[in-house]
Amino acid sequence: MTIGRMENVEVFTAEGKGRGLKATKEFWAADIIFAERAYSAVVFDSLVNFVCHTCFKRQEKLHRCGQCKFAHYCDRTCQKDAWLNHKNECSAIKRYGKVPNENIRLAARIMWRVEREGTGLTEGCLVSVDDLQNHVEHFGEEEQKDLRVDVDTFLQYWPPQSQQFSMQYISHIFGVINCNGFTLSDQRGLQAVGVGIFPNLGLVNHDCWPNCTVIFNNGKIELRALGKISEGEELTVSYIDFLNVSEERKRQLKKQYYFDCTCEHCQKKLKDDLFLGVKDNPKIKEDDVCKRSGIRSRHWKFWFLLLLLYELSDVVKLCRECLQKQEPVFADTNIYMLRMLSIVSEVLSYLQAFEEASFYARRMVDGYMKLYHPNNAQLGMAVMRAGLTNWHAGNIEVGHGMICKAYAILLVTHGPSHPITKDLEAMRVQTEMELRMFRQNEFMYYKMREAALNNQPMQVMAEPSNEPSPALFHKKQ
Repeated sequence: MTIGRMENVEVFTAEGKGRGLKATKEFWAADIIFAERAYSAVVFDSLVNFVCHTCFKRQEKLHRCGQCKFAHYCDRTCQKDAWLNHKNECSAIKRYGKVPNENIRLAARIMWRVEREGTGLTEGCLVSVDDLQNHVEHFGEEEQKDLRVDVDTFLQYWPPQSQQFSMQYISHIFGVINCNGFTLSDQRGLQAVGVGIFPNLGLVNHDCWPNCTVIFNNGKIELRALGKISEGEELTVSYIDFLNVSEERKRQLKKQYYFDCTCEHCQKKLKDDLFLGVKDNPKIKEDDVCKRSGIRSRHWKFWFLLLLLYELSDVVKLCRECLQKQEPVFADTNIYMLRMLSIVSEVLSYLQAFEEASFYARRMVDGYMKLYHPNNAQLGMAVMRAGLTNWHAGNIEVGHGMICKAYAILLVTHGPSHPITKDLEAMRVQTEMELRMFRQNEFMYYKMREAALNNQPMQVMAEPSNEPSPALFHKKQ
């Protein structure tokens, strides 16, 4: 039996896109089409002390490798499971005298596996690492410079007693990592913690409105159907967040993944009118509002920098001012306003100003529901956060409704066994019970809620991130 039931898919030549995968049977929403463990994977440089190097779970206390002092593990079981992949790395780090960056470490792990098993197909794989696209020939001047630096560093790190590979092959592996590295998340799916190579996943082509999604669950990725998929239909995932105009998505895909997107949504510019929607107000021009409020897609990183440079209360003040200028002009689906609503609701939630945060979160979700695929994972996570914010604000009916909606989406995108879905199911049961109590006696419900919150600390929302949602595939910055 091959890992992930690979009999459900087959490789074919997709017109204008090269290789792709298509279904060999019919699938329905939430079906797992295949599961795949990483060929090789590493923890991000910034999290090596906080995430297990085997299962990629965040833990309060981790055991450190006694030899290289670098690798960290949940327990002896994870350490034992890691030894085959860490053995060569451990001695290389000790010889080199320092730890190279995540790209070097991943390239080395890939080549140590090639050294052990050869370059042919491994069990459960439809394609070898050698046959994955590297796009080195499409690298720009800066990317070529970075590649040379990585290759030089790799050659210093790579042990002389290990199999020696050609410069061309080493460059190929770095190219594969650059355009096929998949972002791994922690056990709850809330933070990107590492990067891995999954050869079968590398065969799945992009579509801005895909029929599949990918989730990292319990040490492996799962390719899950978002709706009905007919036998013989191509399987697609979205490499980037859909929430952008078609031209910007195409520009991003060309820059990061070196292809021109020809999906229906890009060709027909579907939903672009909603993304840039404006109200019928002849007195105010959209461009004037954009200039005054500073909201242009090319300036978007500025707003994430505010989370680092400003006091959070100042960020809220700036967001309120921008929204005040945008609201007379922008429609409720306009992406510039939705991004502002996302930031202000997240920051206010962290500051525990839940009543105001819930107002902005509801507006944000209303816009998202008109834009995203109904089973989009990022939509599900956004609805979940908005539901929790409304629950914190005491809006039990709205909060419970959003939590139920988020749970229905995550059952499709994450599955019932994923930790975040289990957490959400517990919250759904709790809010359902609270809602019954609320409807029976509203006064007593609020009295009991107040007493409960006074007897235990209110759950603190996650600290606002200065990063937008990560893309499906990891791209070296």
